[in-house]
Amino acid sequence: MRAIAVANQKGGVGKTATVLNLGAALAEMGERVILIDLDPQANLTAISGADEVELTTHDLLLSEDVDLRDIVQPTPMPNLLVAPAEYALAAAEARLAGAERRQSRLADKLDSLAEGIVVLIDTPPSLGFLTINALSAAGELLIPVQCAFLAMKGLQLLLRTVEGVRRRANPDLDILGLLLTMYDARTVHAEEVSERLKTHFGEQVFNTVIPRTVAFDYATVASTPLVHFRPDSPGAEAYRELAQEVIDRA
Repeated sequence: MRAIAVANQKGGVGKTATVLNLGAALAEMGERVILIDLDPQANLTAISGADEVELTTHDLLLSEDVDLRDIVQPTPMPNLLVAPAEYALAAAEARLAGAERRQSRLADKLDSLAEGIVVLIDTPPSLGFLTINALSAAGELLIPVQCAFLAMKGLQLLLRTVEGVRRRANPDLDILGLLLTMYDARTVHAEEVSERLKTHFGEQVFNTVIPRTVAFDYATVASTPLVHFRPDSPGAEAYRELAQEVIDRA
């Protein structure tokens, strides 16, 4: 089992779109993929095409009797499952604060997964217990970074959190890579942000860049990954290239 958390405490940087489209691209390549929605906004659940659900990641984290296999739902795409979220997950932050193994609840539930499964974990735009559970359960961290200066500045806090998780719960957590999202080649600013990240992080920055395109909005309305909705679009091709990089970096 390979678990990858997708996190950035800044909202609107493309975390959910990355989880869905990277997962769909990996599934398209024959990988068995489970998407885990740990964001109380439940946007990944809404756009993945999952059916009505009874048990969610709220139950997974807070109930000893609920296993991952109890909550996963099929999506319309082969090889792609989703563990859905609900708004009640927001209350889990407060309940986890006083719980035993509060940082490792998700890791405990992933232990039983078989080899050969790729898990992608969508996280909320914060560094609370939900995100820390994702980082504690994952072997790798993928960080989407919007091509904007303020989005880049927020990386420092996330990286400090990663170091804390390594010390306290998950010493094996690696940074898989930084992914430039919403890239607009027409602007000098986007290129400047790209160059600064590459100067500072070097090979940790993915070669793939996700372009800014309205096609993502249309795919969201259709509750379909862009790689299926418009398979020949630049955004879809970018996520397929990212999927190959993720496989190569394993």
